[in-house]
Amino acid sequence: MEFYFPEQFGEQLAFAAATVTALLGLVVMLAPGVGLRLLSLQASAPAGLAEARSTIGGFYLGFGVVAIMLAQDWIYLALGAAFAAALFGRILSLLADRAFGLKTLLPLLLQLVLGGLPLGYVFGLFQ
Repeated sequence: MEFYFPEQFGEQLAFAAATVTALLGLVVMLAPGVGLRLLSLQASAPAGLAEARSTIGGFYLGFGVVAIMLAQDWIYLALGAAFAAALFGRILSLLADRAFGLKTLLPLLLQLVLGGLPLGYVFGLFQ
């Protein structure tokens, strides 16, 4: 089995989004305290760190790695849709909870990019 790297620019962007997703997951899995601080969260018990490692770290790592390994349009669509749903939740929080600030706008931009790149590739916006 050989490592696949896409030749098309659009797919390279989607692949890069999957790679960043996997790396973010790896950081949170291996250093959940750092990951939680980046998200402006804190764990007050070991169970909180376990939750961060599994729910945030494991999910991002697993989804990113599968997208890298399979490199299929449907997987990129699922990755983009998941980030789009997360982005919707963040926008909802901005409006309903009035959670405006740098610590909420930077992750919003990250989710926009990580969702937009694979969706842009799947829907033919990037060639």
